[in-house]
Amino acid sequence: MSLFHLILVAIIQGVTEFLPVSSSGHLILLPGLSGASDQGLAIDVAVHLGTLGAVILYFWSDVKQALAGLPEVLTGRLDTPKAQLAFGLVVATIPTVIVGAILYLSGLQQSLRSIAVIGWTMLGFGLLLYWMDQKGAQTKHASDWGIRDAVIMGLWQVLALVPGTSRSGITITGARQLGYTREDGARIAMLMSIPTILASGALLSVDVIQDANWDLAKDGVIAAAFAFVAALLALSLMMRLLRSVSFTPYVIYRVILGAILLVIAYS
Repeated sequence: MSLFHLILVAIIQGVTEFLPVSSSGHLILLPGLSGASDQGLAIDVAVHLGTLGAVILYFWSDVKQALAGLPEVLTGRLDTPKAQLAFGLVVATIPTVIVGAILYLSGLQQSLRSIAVIGWTMLGFGLLLYWMDQKGAQTKHASDWGIRDAVIMGLWQVLALVPGTSRSGITITGARQLGYTREDGARIAMLMSIPTILASGALLSVDVIQDANWDLAKDGVIAAAFAFVAALLALSLMMRLLRSVSFTPYVIYRVILGAILLVIAYS
């Protein structure tokens, strides 16, 4: 893989991972629309690790609180905010891990990687985000997040296993449907991404380790570094904009891209 292609993949992953526009959809589309070869599982894992580092750094205070709550969860204590946060993140991740493993092991996931599927999900779930964002109340904050909401948002997150849906986009949609403010809904969605990315990275790493070599490792380090920087910048910008801007700009982008992809798919 050329250095340019490697950096391009890393930047696309970094910028789109936490914006509600679907990183997986863009990465699947890149080979099909540019003619370049698929980046492969190893680079996919590397760029996901880069974005994981970015979200952990940006939300470190919340991550530290969740980590401090894990020992309490393991001993059955759920009466503190840090334990409730840790347990909520675990609960919200379970549905995606189960369904994701089924799709991966059965090979069904590959059948969903098409321009038509991405076009429909980009368009449909973009419009759903707009509807929930415009109609949803803004009465809940991150401190209100409990087990019930964690389960509901975890079920929303399962839909992100379909390419083009956007993991951050669908969990933000769920948060707005539950009445969370835009900023706090996005914050919860970003925290939910941490165990999800860890779980998917661990699953994909099983195949990557078998084919590992020094050149691939070097490419992975470069990709992870660029993805980290791009994700941190995109995440910082989005969280700042959410104080005064709705999700409409992202919806417009999704609708336009989705329509173009559907034209390509059915022409």
